[in-house]
Amino acid sequence: MNPQDLIRRKRDGGRLSPVEIDAFINGVTNKTWADYQTSALVMAMFINGLRQSEQTALTEAMLNSGEVLDFSELDAPVADKHSTGGVGDKTSLLIAPIAAACGVAVPMISGRGLGHTGGTLDKLESIPNYKVNLSTAEFKKITKKCGFAMMGQTAEIAPADHKLYALRDATATVESIPLIVASIMSKKLAEGLNALVLDVKTGSGAFMQSEREARKLAKALVKTGSAFNVKTEAVISDMNQPLGKYVGNALEVFECLNILRNETNKQTQQTLDLSTELAARILVLTKIVSSSQKAKLKIKDILASGKALEKFKENILLQGGNPKICDTPELLLDKNLLEVKVKSPESGFILEIDASEIGKAVSLIGGGRMKVDDKIDYAVGYSCDKKLGDKIKEHESLGTLFCRNEAQAAKVLAKLQMAYKISVEKPTRKFELVKEIIS
Repeated sequence: MNPQDLIRRKRDGGRLSPVEIDAFINGVTNKTWADYQTSALVMAMFINGLRQSEQTALTEAMLNSGEVLDFSELDAPVADKHSTGGVGDKTSLLIAPIAAACGVAVPMISGRGLGHTGGTLDKLESIPNYKVNLSTAEFKKITKKCGFAMMGQTAEIAPADHKLYALRDATATVESIPLIVASIMSKKLAEGLNALVLDVKTGSGAFMQSEREARKLAKALVKTGSAFNVKTEAVISDMNQPLGKYVGNALEVFECLNILRNETNKQTQQTLDLSTELAARILVLTKIVSSSQKAKLKIKDILASGKALEKFKENILLQGGNPKICDTPELLLDKNLLEVKVKSPESGFILEIDASEIGKAVSLIGGGRMKVDDKIDYAVGYSCDKKLGDKIKEHESLGTLFCRNEAQAAKVLAKLQMAYKISVEKPTRKFELVKEIIS
């Protein structure tokens, strides 16, 4: 099938058939399409959009470009959660062990951070010797043994997506809902799931900052999951401030371990609340329980009993990490870091927080990547001492920066301070962590 014919038709606003989309994805995978031809068709898709039939066909072709895992031998429903990314977004580290402790198998294929958003794999690699590069056989074995496993995308899972995403990133065609849906769902559906819960972020720290666009994406993701007979729901959650207390890889794992140890405080409560909401949706979709209320009570019991912590400890051991961090989370923290307070320039109430600026500040001191090949400093990060609506006095701490030296601090202190907007009057609008459920 001639690439020029497909490019021309899509360029002119025409429709591609499932057979033609399949030929395109085969060409991407076996390299019979040149990068410039692939980029041209992707740009045409970006500009002219994809109809529902085209989006479904693209997802299916990308899914079938590699291996589709089969967990049918497990005596448990198989489910996963995916987030569109945010700042301090660490819920996967809680949801996987909670769901596993409740009897759900969770084979979680995760990603790395880029720009102001963090990645689950980077957080996991802050655990000494934790192995995220697993073979498919290891991934399945660990899932079977402890109920969940966490790894990065392999060359065998949706290889067409790996190639297409790199080209979309290089050609400014990332922000297309049909292409985002095909990218996310081809990887998630390859896990052989019975159920999928999606956390679609909106707000200053989200990929989709507009609530309207976040809703469109959530609906498209749910519709696509259902088309492949996977029970799918989406939660639209607020990312107008970092989630929980910490931003930064080791610090976020530290926060999650404390929650699993039933040591939650005011700053970390939102991390627990959102994780509970998402995990509860998984339990209902997999018919472990019959209602969200019952699911939340079950999760509360699982956490209180220490069973979720034990699951995480078992997983860390199986994936080569140091399980002692579950008993002593402080082992994750680097005692040589410089702690610098970010002080408020005035008194009042926290009206707005630019979460993306906080994420970028952490990346600038090595806690994230501005380019794909950047090295990560797992220890550095930021503590959100004040949240939206909190009262603050002049010179009181907005947050604490954990960095290597004064030069790093000087680079980002002003950026962090300017991320906060302070009002004389107390804000009247109540912060809603969960905005909407799409099912």
